This record gives sequence, structure tokens and C-alpha cells, in this order.
Amino acid sequence: MADKTHIQWTEATWNPITGCSIVSLGCTNCYAMKLAGTRLMHHPSRAGLTKEVNGNHVWTGEVRFNEQWLTQPLSWKKPRMIFVCAHADLFHEAVPDAWIDQIFAVMALTPHHTYQILTKRPERMKSYLSASGIASRIAEATIGPAPNPRSLPTPPVIFNVPVGPPTKYGAPEFGYRRMMNPRSWPLPNVWLGVSVEDQTRADERIPLLLQTPAALHWISAEPLLGPLSLKGYLSTVWEGITSSYVGTDGIERCDMTGNAVPGLKWVVAGGENGPRPPHPEWFRTIRDECAAADVAFFLKQWGSWAHMPGRAYFKDAYKEPWKRVDSQISQVRPALMFKVGKAAAGDVLDGWQHHNWPEAGQ
Repeated sequence: MADKTHIQWTEATWNPITGCSIVSLGCTNCYAMKLAGTRLMHHPSRAGLTKEVNGNHVWTGEVRFNEQWLTQPLSWKKPRMIFVCAHADLFHEAVPDAWIDQIFAVMALTPHHTYQILTKRPERMKSYLSASGIASRIAEATIGPAPNPRSLPTPPVIFNVPVGPPTKYGAPEFGYRRMMNPRSWPLPNVWLGVSVEDQTRADERIPLLLQTPAALHWISAEPLLGPLSLKGYLSTVWEGITSSYVGTDGIERCDMTGNAVPGLKWVVAGGENGPRPPHPEWFRTIRDECAAADVAFFLKQWGSWAHMPGRAYFKDAYKEPWKRVDSQISQVRPALMFKVGKAAAGDVLDGWQHHNWPEAGQ
């Protein structure tokens, strides 16, 4: 749990669940996985969640519910953007629905915060959030005691309810339950997103994301490992049947039946802090497509790699030995990428820093 974070597109991280498993190439150099296997390997929230394979720390697939952190957003009075489960996947197959119910209960209880969720498992997310009666079920979820009841925001209303059998002293334990109008769905302060690393994963995950009810849909294309076009995902798409007929006045008209599927409202992109460099044209393509569709674009970082016209310029600028990689991309001219480290690579594309957020209520 961190009230502050170095992740540029959020303000705080919240980790009521830790642990995960690898599902695609974007997971290979996961920072959370490496952290759990090194600096935090003895922390109770991470211990035993990774194993060493060929000298690398890899998720075991075990997940852990950190109840001690569940209610911490309740004590934050100042509104924040909060990245949910930064060191896990909320919709991992090993996460019980009951845990997710409690996490959504906390998010509904704190409407002054904005919660950002990312998953690589959109099929589970869609199934969970589209289930019949899900809003009512979350409205009935009971969470543990808040650290300071006076700090609880209203609405919704908070009240004490017995959450367990009588203790040895005769009185039952009490927790906090929120009252939520089941019609307030989807939650207006929860942004749902998927992580995609290339076109294949985008085409698999984004359609499922857009079919899931949410106040706002977004993606994180980080680490970007291949060319990516988001055309078709950035604008509202009508899915239905159109029929035409000529009225008695001789004017042709159309009847449309179906659903309007909203497009993405926010796109975050970034390179990898690892051995796989991005091609500059990958970022330019996403930037230009977002600009054409009036969708907010956020370039988080280049990762460990930077693009410069020539090696001599790099050596003159930083006085360091650089590793050179020629990125050969089909139908895109080669680019010289230099491994300079995250700080030196920065987040500037063609002279501009792209740190854009979607507008409220978009």
C-alpha cells in the first residue's frame, strides 16, 4: 500500500491482493514479480509468492488477501487516483469472488476517489461484472472495521452490523457495511482497463473490455512489444441491425436495433525496463490515432531504451558506453535504440511530453 507512487499516471497504489501468474509475453519482466522475489521476499504480503527458475524470480500462481490493507482508502479524505492491485491481477482465476466483492465495496464506499483497474483476464472481469444481481451482492458485502470511523465519507451510509458470532466476552464482532443503490451501476468512480503488449493481445482483450459495464474503459500498452493499431477501439461502435424502409411521404428512413458499444477513453503506453526495446513508430502510431479520435494519450516512459539519430550524439551527451540494438520492423524503417536506463530515456516523444488524462465524465 502506498499513498505515493512513482507510477506517473496514478497517485497511489492499493494492494489488498498480491500474487499472480504469467499469462503472456508482457509478464516476462514484471516489476512486481521481481520485487516480490527480491526486496520484498520476506514481507508477509509477498513471502512465498515467487520461486526461482533459471536464475529468475517467477510467480507461483498463489494469491494472498491482505485484509490489513483492505479499508485503508477509507482513511484518505483527500481525493486520489488509486491503482488497484498494482502487484496482482484482481481478476486472477485464484481470486475468490468474495474478495472482489469486498474490494468493490470499499470502492463504492469512497466515491471521492477514482480507482484504476488493469487486468490481463478480461473474460473473468466481464463475467463477474455482468453477473445478474452483482450490484446488490456488492451492496451486501461486509468489510472489516475502518481505521477511523469519523473519516468515513457520506453518502453512502455506514452503519455497524454484526459480522461474526459472539466472542468469549459475549458481544459479537462488528464491521462496516455500506448501503449502495443497486441502480448506481457501474460505479462512476471505477475505471476498467486491460494490459496489452501487441496487436494479438489487444484484439483478444479489448473487445471483452468494451463489453464490460464501466464508467470508463482504458488500456495500458506497457511494455509495448510490437506494433499496435487501435483503430476500431477508440470510437463508439454500433452493434446491431439496420433496416431501411420508405415512408408514406416517400422519404427513406432507417430503423436501428442493437447496442452502442463505447470506445476507449484513455490510452497509456510505455516501453520495457528490460532487454526488449520499443520502436518509436509504435508510439507515434498510437499517439496519432488517439489524436484523431480525441482520446487522451499518456506516454509513461521509453523504458530502458532511447532513440537518437546516432551513437556519437549519445556518447557526447551522456559519456557512457551504450548497448546498440537495430530494431527491424516490417514496413517500418529501422531505428537505432540505445540502452541508457529509465531515467536517461525519459518520456519525451518527438520533443513533446504526452501526459493526458480523460476528462471527468467523458
